[in-house]
Amino acid sequence: MKRLTGLSKLALVTLGVVALLVATVSLFGNNIRKLFGAQAEALVGSEYSGNGGALASRQFQRKSLKTFGDNSADGDSYAAPAPAAAPAPRSVAARKQVAQLAERAEPVTTGNTHAEERPNPFTLTSEDRFSTFAVDVDTASYTLFRRYVTEGGLPPDDSIRVEEWVNYFRYRYPSPEEGDFRVDLEGAPSPFTPGRHLVKVGLQGRVIAKSQRKPTHLVFLVDTSGSMSSPDKLPLAQKAMKLMVDGLNETDTVALVTYAGSVRDVLPPTHAIERSEIFAAIDALTSGGGTAMGDGLELAYRHAAKKANPYSVSRVVVLTDGDTNLGRNLTADAMLANVQGYVQEGVTLSTIGLGMGNYRDDLMERLANKGNGNCFYIDSEREARRVFQERLAGTLEVIAQDVKVQVEFDPATVRGYRLLGYENRAIADRDFRNDKVDAGEIGAGHTVTALYEVELAGEGANVAMVRVRAKRPGGVEAAEQRFSLARTQLHGSLREASANLRFAAAVAGTADILRGAPQAGDWSLATAEALAEGAVDDMSDRAEFLSLLRTVRERRATSVAGGPY
Repeated sequence: MKRLTGLSKLALVTLGVVALLVATVSLFGNNIRKLFGAQAEALVGSEYSGNGGALASRQFQRKSLKTFGDNSADGDSYAAPAPAAAPAPRSVAARKQVAQLAERAEPVTTGNTHAEERPNPFTLTSEDRFSTFAVDVDTASYTLFRRYVTEGGLPPDDSIRVEEWVNYFRYRYPSPEEGDFRVDLEGAPSPFTPGRHLVKVGLQGRVIAKSQRKPTHLVFLVDTSGSMSSPDKLPLAQKAMKLMVDGLNETDTVALVTYAGSVRDVLPPTHAIERSEIFAAIDALTSGGGTAMGDGLELAYRHAAKKANPYSVSRVVVLTDGDTNLGRNLTADAMLANVQGYVQEGVTLSTIGLGMGNYRDDLMERLANKGNGNCFYIDSEREARRVFQERLAGTLEVIAQDVKVQVEFDPATVRGYRLLGYENRAIADRDFRNDKVDAGEIGAGHTVTALYEVELAGEGANVAMVRVRAKRPGGVEAAEQRFSLARTQLHGSLREASANLRFAAAVAGTADILRGAPQAGDWSLATAEALAEGAVDDMSDRAEFLSLLRTVRERRATSVAGGPY
């Protein structure tokens, strides 16, 4: 072999260094982007200019992981993302696409917690004036918080979902005069961040009387594995099912399937008037064995699909501590893949979480999201009565599906904004009018509330245009409504705002503080307590929240003083 010259050696070393740099940037490019911003993105081929050449600063954009994009300037048509290989400067839509693809490459937690959901960033309207999300009526996160506090602790940060805290409570919004729901808009100076405002978007679903409900066909799927033996699990599930049966109409039907080490058909579809027969089957349940959740879910869906049609409600109700260690399907994705066809036929899903210790909050929420359903956590017979008796119509009957909300902030009035919560309900802006994209459901009588923190700028007259898009149950095409929030509609002070806004702000602020949201770093639980105290409005659930908040504050004060909390 010929001996290399000095120049050749230098060339080889140079090539090796370049290769190492390329590999390093490729491997750690996402972290580099987080540390150094848009200029570091250029190192991995992601330098953009758009909207007048301004570089995007939103490195933590939380849009849909399914599809990407942004609205065009007129708000009614959409610009497709730029091709990945295009050498020319890319659009805002392309920036969003690359940011999200980078996030998808990050490790995802597969244990008993959610993959990390970063709180939504403060976004400049000059870069993205649209905020799009699916509605959420789940409440499990708040109920889990209540149980942790009652037992002397705090929930894990990643189990705190702001929207589920806010939407746990009732809000006195005007009822819809026509259609399925009505939108209530309001704004006032923020109690947390000087110089900013809070904007509330509230939806009120129409109420359905018991006599007006569609025929209902329920399939209870009950976890009877050994982990369900404690009093706060199977015995509480049995009480919850009885409460639900008591609220059904006589011609509604109930079937019962259980799963442990194997799956068992316990009760065929039986009319609710046969309560003694249904209750006897429920009372006979015992716990023991492993947990074949995936197999049980598939069988329950198969039963429910037999009754599915546009003129009735066909729903699977899963009652479990969420632990799954046996069966052919061990993940939410795998389980839902097997029953996706049933979902498309119109079968809906309710996941009911019970107990502590091995409770899989992440699994319950993901199943409900993918199953066109709702997710609850039952910590007491009182909560079972609330979900299955007082709010039965909303739990059972969907009045609008694939409900999306898009808020377009006017850059002439709003410098920037931040949506509190809904991180895992984000939808790509361009998919707002894509009726094939799945979104959330609203049940009869449900309220949905979202809060934005906004910073006003300029002298524009309009704050935001709120668009709501939804389908009728079983429908294919969605209808769209628009609602405008003018600057003159903003309250001059927080005292002038409704109790709805003030209480929602207290709850959202508390959740943001406890989950450690960076944007809530200077926020105060004392401020949240004062807000809640002045907005209880003679409602027992609000009074309970105030009591829990005071308990948390006392324990945190003890911890700061050197105590055990």
